[in-house]
Amino acid sequence: MPIFSLSTQLLFPPVGYAEPDGLLAVGGDLEPDRLLLAYQSGIFPWYSPDEPILWWSPDPRCVLIPGQEKISKSMRQVLKRGIFRISTNTAFEQAISSCKSISRPGQEGTWITDEMKSAYLRLHKRGHAHSVEAWQGSELVGGLYGVAIGGAFFGESMFSTVSNASKAAFLTCSLHLQTLGFGLIDCQVYTRHLESLGAVMISRDLFLDRLRTETEKGSLFRTL
Repeated sequence: MPIFSLSTQLLFPPVGYAEPDGLLAVGGDLEPDRLLLAYQSGIFPWYSPDEPILWWSPDPRCVLIPGQEKISKSMRQVLKRGIFRISTNTAFEQAISSCKSISRPGQEGTWITDEMKSAYLRLHKRGHAHSVEAWQGSELVGGLYGVAIGGAFFGESMFSTVSNASKAAFLTCSLHLQTLGFGLIDCQVYTRHLESLGAVMISRDLFLDRLRTETEKGSLFRTL
C-alpha cells in the first residue's frame, strides 16, 4: 500500500491503508489540533530525530482496560506502604524531559525529539496532555505522560530511576482513571513490561470501536 504524504490540510487517510507494520503517513506537523485528530482517529506519531514525522496505526493494538490491571503481591505492598508519593500534572515538563533523556536497554537515542517535546508541552498547556509523577521526598524518580480525550488515555512514555517507580505511577494512574470513568488506555505497541501490568493485544477494528465510544464522552480527566 502507498505511504501517504500529509500536507498542511488537517486530515489523515483511513487507517485501513496502513502498512502491515502500522505505518500510515509521513509529514504534516505536530500542532495540537493535528495531534488530537490523530489520537481520535487511532493514529500516533513516532519517529527518530533524523526522520520526517511518521504516523502509525498498528494492527493489533496494545491496550489496557482500567480496572483490569495486573498487580503483583510485591507491588500491592509498594502501593499500600506509600513508598512513592504519586501526583498528577505537578511536573509535566520535568517528566517528559526525564522520559526523553533516560537510558533504555537496547535503545540508542530517543524518539522524543525536541520537536515532540515542544508539541506535548503545547498540548499540556491546552489541558489535553498529562503527567503522572512518582516522588521520593523532593526527588522525581519515575512517571509517565500521555494524552486524555474523553474517556480514553493515550500513554506516550514512562521512565524510572528507582525500581518500581514507573510501575507505581502507571498502576496508580490506571486505578485513578477507572474511578473517573475512563474505559481505555492506549499503550500503542506491545512490550513484555506492559503485558506484565495487564495490557493485552486487540484488533485495530475493536480498538477503533472502543475508541469512538470513549472519545465521545465529555472530558473526564481530573488530577489526583
